[in-house]
Amino acid sequence: MYAKKSLGQHFLKSEKALNTIIDAGEIIPGETVLEIGPGTGALTEKLLATSCQLLAVEKDDGLHEVLKNKFEKEIASGKLTLIHDDILNFDESKLKAKSYKLVANIPYNITGAILEKFLSAEHQPERVVLLVQKEVAERIVGNRGSKASTKESILSISVKAYGTPKYVETVKAGSFAPAPNVDSAILAIDNISKNFFSSFSEIDFFKLVKSGFQSKRKKLSSNLSNIMKKEKVLNVFKKLELSENIRAENVSISLWKELTEHLLS
Repeated sequence: MYAKKSLGQHFLKSEKALNTIIDAGEIIPGETVLEIGPGTGALTEKLLATSCQLLAVEKDDGLHEVLKNKFEKEIASGKLTLIHDDILNFDESKLKAKSYKLVANIPYNITGAILEKFLSAEHQPERVVLLVQKEVAERIVGNRGSKASTKESILSISVKAYGTPKYVETVKAGSFAPAPNVDSAILAIDNISKNFFSSFSEIDFFKLVKSGFQSKRKKLSSNLSNIMKKEKVLNVFKKLELSENIRAENVSISLWKELTEHLLS
């Protein structure tokens, strides 16, 4: 089966990486696991071996047929539910289980869309383990190694608002067929909830964050002043002892919380 570039398909062939993903999922027998884009079923096999209740969503017509034949027994026994659909159209509220885990090797071109869809969903996963581009994982987690980057982005702030991201392991490009142009990484997110938004709404928070990152070269105070009175912005910065020259990429998730609470009060 040939990988389709249009769907961002890179099939994971490394046994070590597959086993690390399973370990990171901390899967308990009987619990529900959602897999996105199972492809040729390498990770699917490993997931089924954990005795979980697996639901796999595959968009590709040809691969859906391959999977249907390969896992005919598991589908018949009810261990595997195979859905032919685009994951971005999938309604997670239809998951019968009260809690579930999301474990997958996803198409990298929809990483942000998948994280946004599931982390902000009313029915959030209990834990997320995804294979993503190494650079994206590093950007989300930050603070890794001697060349650690503490620069935030809309994506990293979004993930940290909903859970705790962890960089599990690097997966080299040669671990895939075909090999992508960059290395990958296993990213785990746990402690997923909406507790962060107890004192303000998700909509208001992300409106501020997106405004703050609107022009990267501009100061955060200037960007925020585009959507609210500059005097209020500067007063809040002074109250929080925050430099007027700071940029959005240098503001931590905890400081974003304080900023939002004060700016919306």
